[in-house]
Amino acid sequence: MPKLIRELLVACGLALATATLCVPAMAAEPAKKPVKAKAKKAKEKHPKAVDVLPDEPEPDITDSTTTDYACELNNKVTIYHNDNDPAHIALRWKKRLHRLDRVGTTTGALRFENVRYGLVWIGIPSKGMLLDSKLNRQLANECKNDEQAAQDLVEAEEAKTTSAQ
Repeated sequence: MPKLIRELLVACGLALATATLCVPAMAAEPAKKPVKAKAKKAKEKHPKAVDVLPDEPEPDITDSTTTDYACELNNKVTIYHNDNDPAHIALRWKKRLHRLDRVGTTTGALRFENVRYGLVWIGIPSKGMLLDSKLNRQLANECKNDEQAAQDLVEAEEAKTTSAQ
């Protein structure tokens, strides 16, 4: 019996020694958090005020053609474009006038951007939409001028006539 106990103790000691060698040194010590990380978390909990962009001068809209768009959720967008300057438009959104520069596209859609404010206007034949590229969200969608809205009514009437037959 003593031989059995001795062999059992040797086996347990050997297993314990092997287990301690397999454990990484970092797991044996409790991890200490750096002081800078705590200060950083405190800043994240109390973020600074949103950076306010200084006002840029409003674009000149004299001699411009105006197109009003009615969008979803009762949003309104007004586009001012000058036939002599197809590379820029002025866009009125939320009582502010912004100058947007044209960006080329491969799809043929009209795309205008104001990089400073993150505004992107995309115009396709059936509608327009205003995006905020800084926050990655839509500001206004399903924006239609009078011609596009009239075209939608004509198409809806044609669909009714077709389905009635």
